[in-house]
Amino acid sequence: MNKTKIIATVGQNNCDEETLEELIKAGTDVIRFNMSYADYDFCKDVILTIDNLNKKLGTFVSTMMDLEGSCLRTGKFIGGKATFKKKDKIRIYTDDSLGDLTHFSVNYPGLINDLKYQNVIKLNEGLVEMQVIEKGMDYVVCQVLKGGTVKDNSKIYIPNLSLNKKFVTKKDKEDILFAHKIGVDFLVVSNVSSSEDVLEVNDLLIELGNNHMAILAKIENKNAILDMDNIINVADGIVLARNDVAVEIPMEEVPSVKHKVITKCQQKGKLSVISAELTSFMQKAIIPNRAEVSDIANAVTDGVDALMLTAETTIGLHPVEAVKTMETVITAAEENINYEYFFETSLKTEAKSITNTISSSVVLGARELECKAIIVATNTGYTAKRMSRFRPPCPIIAAAQNINVVKSLTLHFGILPIKVNEDDFDLLAEESKQIVAENLGLKPGDKVIITGGFPFKKVKHTNFMKIEEI
Repeated sequence: MNKTKIIATVGQNNCDEETLEELIKAGTDVIRFNMSYADYDFCKDVILTIDNLNKKLGTFVSTMMDLEGSCLRTGKFIGGKATFKKKDKIRIYTDDSLGDLTHFSVNYPGLINDLKYQNVIKLNEGLVEMQVIEKGMDYVVCQVLKGGTVKDNSKIYIPNLSLNKKFVTKKDKEDILFAHKIGVDFLVVSNVSSSEDVLEVNDLLIELGNNHMAILAKIENKNAILDMDNIINVADGIVLARNDVAVEIPMEEVPSVKHKVITKCQQKGKLSVISAELTSFMQKAIIPNRAEVSDIANAVTDGVDALMLTAETTIGLHPVEAVKTMETVITAAEENINYEYFFETSLKTEAKSITNTISSSVVLGARELECKAIIVATNTGYTAKRMSRFRPPCPIIAAAQNINVVKSLTLHFGILPIKVNEDDFDLLAEESKQIVAENLGLKPGDKVIITGGFPFKKVKHTNFMKIEEI
C-alpha cells in the first residue's frame, strides 16, 4: 500500500459505477465533489455508489465535499465565453445579464462599492488582467491589460482587496447541512482568508452536533498565506490550491509556500493536501512529462499526506490512468522519504503525554526492528493520527469498530484503516493480524507491533505496546 493518499474529484463524466470502481481499484482513497458544479442528487448518487463499492471491494473509501465558498465569479456569456483584447474597455455589472465583448456581470452585488481605482482584476487563472479606471453607480469600467478568453462562471481574483461580505454564504450553509445529513467525511472550506473563517464553519458543525466531519481549510489567497499558522491551529488540515495561489503571489514563491504548508501541518499533526497538476491527462497523451513527475515526487518526499486530482479526473480524457500514474510515482518516491528526519523533528516538538510517548516508542521500535506493520486498536483514531505524524516506514493498521472512525483516517499518511468486529482486545488483535497478513503478504517470522489501551474501551489513552512475530 502507498502511504501518501490520493483524492480523485468526480463530475458528471465519471460518476458511473464502472468508472468509480476503476478509480478505487487504481488507488483512490477519497472521492471528492466540488459544490461549485455538483448538485445534491449527484452527490447522493455518488455516495450511494461508493458505499456499495466499499462493500463489494472490501474498501473504506471516504467522501469529501468542497464548498463553493464566497469566491467571486463572472456570470455567463453569450456563446459561453468572450475574448477580450488589450486596451479594450470592459464594463462590469452586478446584475444577471449575459456578458459579451463589452461587458460581463459578477455574483457579488457589493463589488462596485468595494473596488477602488487602479485595482487589478484577474481572470482565467491570471491569464487575463484588467484595471479599474472608472466607477459608476452600478458598474465599473476596466481597461484590459492582458487579453484573453474568459468563460462562463470564471473565478475572479482581486489581489490585495478585502471584500466587505460575509464569509459563509447561504449556499454554503445549505451545503454544510446537506453534507451533515448524508454523512460526508471531509469538508473543504474554500476561499479562507483567516482562522476566523474556519471557526465560523466549525461553529456551524457544533450546532449540528457533528464531530465526525473534518474541516480542511483551502488556501487560495495571499491573506490566507499570511495567517497560515493560525489557520492550521484551528483546522483539521490544509488544502493548498496552487493554481489559485499563483495568481495572487509571484509564481516563484509557490514552491516555498507548498513546502511550508506540508512542514507546518506535519509538525502540528494536521493533514496536508496539495493539488496535483497532471495537465498531460487533459489531452490525448496519457504519459506525464518529467516536470509533472518531479512535482509529485517532491511533494511525497516532503511528507505530504495526500495529493488531489481535480480537472484531471473530472473533465480529463483519462481519469483512471491519471490515478494509476499518481500511484506509480508515489510508490517510487516513497522509497526516498527520509523517515528518520521526520521522526527526529516530530519528537522535538511532541507534547509530553502517555499516548504520545507510547506513539513515538512504537514508531522507534518499528524502525529498529524493521517491523512490517504497526497495529493500533483504536476507539477514536487519535493514537493512529499521532503515529502518522512520526512518519513510520511501515504501514499503520488502524483497527476500529466504528465505521466513522475508519473513514476519518483514510487521508492520513501511512494509515490503512480497517473495520473489525471483535470487542475483546485479544480477539480484535488476532483478527487484525489476519487482515494485515492477507493485505500485506506477510510471511512467517515477520514482526508487527501491536498497541492500544488496556483494558480495551476502559481507558482513554494508549498505554501499552507488544511485539509479535507472524
